[in-house]
Amino acid sequence: MIPFTQPAPWPDFIPLTRFASTIRKHPASCRIALLGLPDDLGVRLNNGRPGAKDGPRAFRDALARYGVSEPHAWDWPHIFDAGDIAPAEGQTEAALHETHRRITEATSALLDLHLFPIAIGGGHDLTYPFVRAVAARHPGLAGIYFDAHLDVRETVGSGMPFRRLIESHNVRPLHIHGFRPLVNSREHTDYFTSHDGVIDPPGQSLPGGTAGCFASFDMDVLDAAFAPGVSAINPCGWTPAQAESWMITLGASPRVRCFDIMELNPAHDDNTRSARLAAHLFLSFLRGFADRPIATIA
Repeated sequence: MIPFTQPAPWPDFIPLTRFASTIRKHPASCRIALLGLPDDLGVRLNNGRPGAKDGPRAFRDALARYGVSEPHAWDWPHIFDAGDIAPAEGQTEAALHETHRRITEATSALLDLHLFPIAIGGGHDLTYPFVRAVAARHPGLAGIYFDAHLDVRETVGSGMPFRRLIESHNVRPLHIHGFRPLVNSREHTDYFTSHDGVIDPPGQSLPGGTAGCFASFDMDVLDAAFAPGVSAINPCGWTPAQAESWMITLGASPRVRCFDIMELNPAHDDNTRSARLAAHLFLSFLRGFADRPIATIA
């Protein structure tokens, strides 16, 4: 049992022809661990649209109906569903910090099992405790994230994760894709670039070097026409095709040490299309991961 987790909420029936039927309840012989982060207190503390706490459930519901169990050109890596983190009770900063502590301990337990962790959220602040567990195992960890916002606020909440990773754990350099100048202040942009942050131009290539890195995908990097079910809608964002190509690249790279999909908000979704897109991006990441040599996972 992974600490601070509760059983994952899957639909009662999943056809054997669907990918989700291959997900396991025990970690033996698995390469990847799936961890749900059903909390959006950070979003609410930053006065955002609530609802991302139900993101993991909506993601699993969509995944149960999308993706084949036996694709033609590859074999899926075996996945252990570690369940959902049980968030701390309360609506205070102290409750948020306690939830963060639980996420870090659960992620550390998954790493002890030599599993590659994938988290589904939840507010984007949850990337901070998720990645700090990985950073403790991999000194010199860098990062790449996909987001309309820099998320380097000083205030506690969903807009803080990357400032915390820089200042508390020296996770750098950080590369952002999908940055929108209209929704990022001069102060935050200057902070980011003065702390080894890089605003990458459109394109598809991993940062140079040999150091390991985390990868974090905020659903609000996608255009609102494709992903209305997010905490902060993006009127001029990415297409699914752009995101899909990146997911395959990240999944295939042994430098990527963990991955998350954040800010899926079913309270504002339209006919579950944002949830299905999240499921598609997850499977695209796994498609790339299927090509990794097993020895590169731990």
